[in-house]
Amino acid sequence: MSLIDHVGPLQKDDPTPLYLQLQKILRDAIEGQIVKADEAIPTERDLAEEFDVSRITVRKAIDGLVGDGLVARRRGAGTFVTRPRVEKSFSKLTSFSQDMVSRGRKPHSRWVSKTAGAVTPEEALSLGLSPGSRVYRFHRIRYADDLTMALEYATIPAYCLPSVDAVGASLYEALEAAGRLPVRALQRLRAIAFTPEQAEVLGIEPGSPGLFIERRGFLPDGRTAEYTQSYYRGDAYDVVAELNG
Repeated sequence: MSLIDHVGPLQKDDPTPLYLQLQKILRDAIEGQIVKADEAIPTERDLAEEFDVSRITVRKAIDGLVGDGLVARRRGAGTFVTRPRVEKSFSKLTSFSQDMVSRGRKPHSRWVSKTAGAVTPEEALSLGLSPGSRVYRFHRIRYADDLTMALEYATIPAYCLPSVDAVGASLYEALEAAGRLPVRALQRLRAIAFTPEQAEVLGIEPGSPGLFIERRGFLPDGRTAEYTQSYYRGDAYDVVAELNG
């Protein structure tokens, strides 16, 4: 693909810095779908040769697009146009799958582990359980279409599910089938930087920004039904809260 055939060369007599000119060309190419979502933009070397600029100029132009969330670098693969970011509203208690479907995305998960065991001290404190209580733990990677979105670690009291194998594609569907669907939740959020291990699983650069969300879901009788810790990609996920005065 030759961008210069679509947009023409940079204007080197223009006072606008070359990296900003190139950044605008790339931005227009993405918004005009000359380069579509999930497609790779030309490499830094190809762009440098095509537009007769230095690799440093190209890298600076691309850095601005990465910062705006229009493209994302995938280690060992190149730089790709991102899909529209997913917005999560905190005004309603919904599952990840419900959020994705409502936005026209296809949710799916890759299970890392499903285990049963005794509650840990941290889990006991968060779930309000006595030491030795039995819990089920679910660790999975969440996807929207074919894009990795999050790492999720959920701990569920054993009184909420018949067995660890009761959970199929959706944890909330399993809880609903068992009559233990949370009716309200408390959530804590904080910004994080992904560790090398987490980044490798998600296919992003180590140190990339992310969002940590800790959620405790409650049953109508006040008992805790869910303790979930999720690590969302910062380049693909936004949180939206509606505030009323």
